[in-house]
Amino acid sequence: MYKRSKYDYNFRLQCVESVLKKGQSIIEVANEKGFNKTNLRLWISFYEKYGKNGLKPRTKRSYEPSFKLLVLMTINKECLSLREACIRFNIPSESVIINWQRLYELEGKQGLIGKSKGRPKKMKPSKKNLTKKFKEPLTREQELLLENELLRAENELLKKLHALVQTDKKQKP
Repeated sequence: MYKRSKYDYNFRLQCVESVLKKGQSIIEVANEKGFNKTNLRLWISFYEKYGKNGLKPRTKRSYEPSFKLLVLMTINKECLSLREACIRFNIPSESVIINWQRLYELEGKQGLIGKSKGRPKKMKPSKKNLTKKFKEPLTREQELLLENELLRAENELLKKLHALVQTDKKQKP
């Protein structure tokens, strides 16, 4: 599934052709259709560089850290604007590059490495899940390891409970 674009391909193509083929001004077309003229300028640039494919909506794309670094270094070295960088490297939005710049300033090259999405696993597998892993009956060693793990968890729980009780006692007087 990809992000739904606000303006579809046919609308973009119609607007770009109104400017390039019919000779209308960018401001005139943008006001007539009811959107920002900077969008139209960007669409025209993509159309001139990549043809009709430059106007097609793009699926969610992930970029390699080396590509991100190349884009940022090129922007700094050649003093490119964000729009020029988007056009040169075929990046759909300036906000993508802005995010890369922010991450690079905060974390350096490590910030450009993609992070895994979603909620991290926090729970350890339960006893039921551990026994399901083994299709054969557990050996004595496996049983002892399992029991040891359960006792450790119980011990941790009791320690936390004891600490909680102690803080309650301190707060009451």
